[in-house]
Amino acid sequence: MVLEVYLDLLSQPCRSVYIFAKKNNIPFEHKNISLMAGEHFGEEFGKINKMRKVPAIRDGDFCLAESVAIMIYMVEKYKTADHWYPADLEKRAKVNEYLSWQHSAMRLHGSKILWLKLMIPKMGIEVPPEKLDSAIEDLNGTIKVFEENFLQDKPFIVGDQISLADLVAIVEIIQPVGAGLDVFEGRPKLSAWKDRIRDAIGAELFDGAHQGIMSAQEMAKSLDTSQLLHFKAKISKMFL
Repeated sequence: MVLEVYLDLLSQPCRSVYIFAKKNNIPFEHKNISLMAGEHFGEEFGKINKMRKVPAIRDGDFCLAESVAIMIYMVEKYKTADHWYPADLEKRAKVNEYLSWQHSAMRLHGSKILWLKLMIPKMGIEVPPEKLDSAIEDLNGTIKVFEENFLQDKPFIVGDQISLADLVAIVEIIQPVGAGLDVFEGRPKLSAWKDRIRDAIGAELFDGAHQGIMSAQEMAKSLDTSQLLHFKAKISKMFL
């Protein structure tokens, strides 16, 4: 039975899983789950992931959620190249360090910009300017930590080759770009790192995976507001 991978490429962790599987020629069936349409609340998807989050996979009778767990499962099952998740104890620990940090840092702050600039106003809720300013300040601070503590002066987070840490980081950092905030402007080190990742992954795959999020502003204009109702209470509580 072919590996089934449930994704919405507007989601940062979904793009990480998608790019990783594609780059490593892992055979899978792409099952699109539209978060905006609330398809993750459907009965059938609930059988795959009771937490009703994407990404998720089904491999025969085995189901798994959480992007980091999914990619590590793929690393081990499909014996991908060592640089993705190094066997060397110290290198692997540095990959794990970023993967442990990012959930409440880069991923959170990147998502917040997208919601405050695009999605929450689309719900008819006014975003106080100071909320957006504070979110941008938090994101800038997080990127500064990333550059100084994780990237430093290396080509990639764990040295000379791309790893899972770089892949997860880049999709998170690109997220607010889709909302119109160019986080790479004025950051030559960050921009050069992004270009190295794009080269390592391949421009066609990299650009194709990010096509949806880079068109987020146009998507938001045509979005049916009723599709966002299932997000309203949760997102307002999280970000406002």
